Amino acid sequence: MKLKQVEYVLAVAEAGSFTGAARRCHTVQSALSHQVAQLESELGVTLFERNSRSVRLTEAGRVFVQQGRQALEAVQRITDEVVASTGEVRGRLSMGTISTLTSPDPIELLARFHRRFPHVRVELVMEGSEKMLAKLEERRLDVAFIGVWPGETVPSSLCSRSLCNEELVALMSPSHPLTAHDTVTLGQLASCPVVDFPVGSSAHRQSAEAFAAQGLEYTVQFEVSTVQHLVAIVRQGLAVGLIPQSLSHQLTDVSTRRVDNAPQRSVRVVWPKTASPATRALLALLAVEDEGA
Repeated sequence: MKLKQVEYVLAVAEAGSFTGAARRCHTVQSALSHQVAQLESELGVTLFERNSRSVRLTEAGRVFVQQGRQALEAVQRITDEVVASTGEVRGRLSMGTISTLTSPDPIELLARFHRRFPHVRVELVMEGSEKMLAKLEERRLDVAFIGVWPGETVPSSLCSRSLCNEELVALMSPSHPLTAHDTVTLGQLASCPVVDFPVGSSAHRQSAEAFAAQGLEYTVQFEVSTVQHLVAIVRQGLAVGLIPQSLSHQLTDVSTRRVDNAPQRSVRVVWPKTASPATRALLALLAVEDEGA
């Protein structure tokens, strides 16, 4: 088995096609397909179910991808750790963040990191907390900043540290009738059209559980995937929303109000137990350690 074959299988799994994988790997499709077929023959298993329209992993393929990622990471880790032993940090840092993160500012943090460690290749991913936790467990992310319900735990295979807890505030257009109040209730918000992140996301769950605790139904009329879209819908007067208080100070042309019994969130930084040198360097900039350490 060759490392290049492992890379090809992972590329097909992530791209969902041999054509896309070949493009990622900067090779021709026929060569990539041949190497994958040769590997399947050597292993005596089928890694992909193929038809004219799609490529899907078999159960054997899923196991191979999981182990293959760990193998490639281990090989890369050898180089990174040896170089790190000389005091220099190289390699790659894949950092994930929720779209509502304000402290730390992810761009400012990466700027500080890049000035200190210019030889590290940096990837910034913006996704929901649940997806990032899954990617951390699959070793597809090195570190992530997530938002969870206070007291909610992360998988035991990961390390984490709480950065802050904060309340959510109500966001509305300046002409909204609720701006006449200094503080609004969840009951008042429940009677308005609401915009929020998708059902199943941590952000949606934080709000839904706060409403449920007051015996209120939480109905979302507008579902969005980014905070920019949430704010834009509020500016148009289409709905009200709930956002972290720290984020509200950066917004214009909208109004915010404190909420009685407001939903809360905990911002946490999360990383694998076997952190790469680049991840350890980023955590050192934040001066955080695992709470379980």
